[in-house]
Amino acid sequence: MQLLDAVYLAAVGLSGAVARSLLRGLGPDARLRLEAAPPEGLAPGWLWVHAVSVGELILAEGFVGRLAAAGQRVHVTTGTAAGLDLLAKRLPGWDAGSGAITGGAFPLDDPRGLRPFLAVPPGAFLALETELWPNLLRELARRDIPRLVVNGRLTARSLRRGGPWIRLAASRLTLVAARDPESLEAFRTLGAPRVVLGGNLKADLPPPRPLHAGWDGLREAWQAAALVVAGNTVDGEEPLVLTAFRALRAVRPDARLILAPRRPGRFDAVADLLAADGWHFRRASEPWPRDAAGWADTEVLLLDTLGELAAAYGEGTVALVGGGWTWHGGHNPVEPAAAGLPVLLGPGFQNFVDLVNPLKAAGIVQITEREALADGLLRAVDQAPRRARPRALPAGLGGALERTLLLVSPYLPEPR
Repeated sequence: MQLLDAVYLAAVGLSGAVARSLLRGLGPDARLRLEAAPPEGLAPGWLWVHAVSVGELILAEGFVGRLAAAGQRVHVTTGTAAGLDLLAKRLPGWDAGSGAITGGAFPLDDPRGLRPFLAVPPGAFLALETELWPNLLRELARRDIPRLVVNGRLTARSLRRGGPWIRLAASRLTLVAARDPESLEAFRTLGAPRVVLGGNLKADLPPPRPLHAGWDGLREAWQAAALVVAGNTVDGEEPLVLTAFRALRAVRPDARLILAPRRPGRFDAVADLLAADGWHFRRASEPWPRDAAGWADTEVLLLDTLGELAAAYGEGTVALVGGGWTWHGGHNPVEPAAAGLPVLLGPGFQNFVDLVNPLKAAGIVQITEREALADGLLRAVDQAPRRARPRALPAGLGGALERTLLLVSPYLPEPR
């Protein structure tokens, strides 16, 4: 065993022991990882797919579905309480009663946490984006179990923060299917032995699931309204969106807003902001009105639920995609673009350059500075149809799912 392995094992083992002794006082994310266990009845050769939280689970949906359709037995793990909640909601649709897909929490990366997951050896481990756990990858390599990263995402900035344990973990990967050229070079620099370009699975997401029946009343009440859908907003962006929306309402009093913050932990804070600003709003997590009359005075729907944003874009007139006005990362513009909406983004979209540039060239995405957001929103609403229709994306954006499946297939066990 390398010295780095020994130091890491000592540290994570001590942390695990302390955390288990304090289990009741820990937060939900820590508790679920300490209590993680695989389902009963797994046979050797099952596929372990890890999607760390909500965004990665949404990304995994089409990929997991194709694996199961090919006859693989798949267990999906996630590392946050929000992810586990979304997984519980999505699994019935993913599995369709077949028993081919199960889901649960991802364990702590210490020997005690991993032991139950390795008691029945998986046929392969597939992580979404950037999940490099040193002890897990060491144990999988020792058993000669393929270790794969799909939609691998690693920026130069993240690379600079990577310590020696991350480099050691990366050296034990079997394959990285990188999502873009920058990530490909970063994984190679990190020391991953085989890195290839797979493409961005976020351009190949399956169509969103239909919204629940409660939306029928909202549609009827807001059918004549200009509807702005602001998705994946981060801290500091809701005031910008609300200021721009208030300016829009000054000339379009019928305008309505669906506001979907990125992080579930911020839902209550955004609700407090809406109340303090005097907006008439409803929370999507609360009981919905039975008919259109219940929405007559509502100006804002706070979408404080998980997994509904992609379908909600299809209800809108214009989309604002957050993450680029007060943060330098951005979020996925493909979902509202595919729904047919004009999309306004902030200039900080560095994590999605490969998706934004072709959409910008096609005139679908507009990069708007925060100072110009109100004017940009008004122009976009004036020029857009009241309700969008799905559109084809620019050539070249799709195909990542097929390429990724082709790349990983040689490392997967024969379907049972």
